[in-house]
Amino acid sequence: MPTKQTETTEEVAAVAAEEPKKKAPAKRAPKATKPKADEAVGSAEEIEVLESADEAASKAAKGGSFIPAVGRRKTSTARVRLIKNGKGTITINGRKMEDYFSTYDLRDQIINPLKVTGQEGAVDISAKVEGGGIRGQADAVRLGLSRALIVLNPTFRKTLKKLGYLTRDARKRERKKPGLKSARRAPQWSKR
Repeated sequence: MPTKQTETTEEVAAVAAEEPKKKAPAKRAPKATKPKADEAVGSAEEIEVLESADEAASKAAKGGSFIPAVGRRKTSTARVRLIKNGKGTITINGRKMEDYFSTYDLRDQIINPLKVTGQEGAVDISAKVEGGGIRGQADAVRLGLSRALIVLNPTFRKTLKKLGYLTRDARKRERKKPGLKSARRAPQWSKR
């Protein structure tokens, strides 16, 4: 019995028609891009959105805005607002810095990032601090202020990093363990 080695094109087409067709992978839609200044924009809504973005950018350039930043130390958290084109006033929880931080050491710690960058009389600072003690709060304000200064001018980063003002001090109080009197202090051992 001779076998037929060559198939006709009609038989191949019939077999191909019977097999289920595989789906091609779905193509991703191209990403939406912002229209360029010289291109025409489609609708009135898009024009309004672009105009409002331009207004926000111009407000920020004029100095009517602030730069937010967060600083933390131990259990203290400071939300700092750096206000551009200020007179150098520093308020913490609605009070003057001198009233809130009574010691010169803590005040100096907060002002140091401003002195180093030369922004001491150029910006206003408003901070809301909560949690922890007075020293932890001062460190939290300093970290938040340093982070805000970097957003204001990225060239300050090198100076502030070198002095350690951008490093988050991660040391916290160690928790108490069961069977011990505190984190590591064991009960006094008695022989009898």
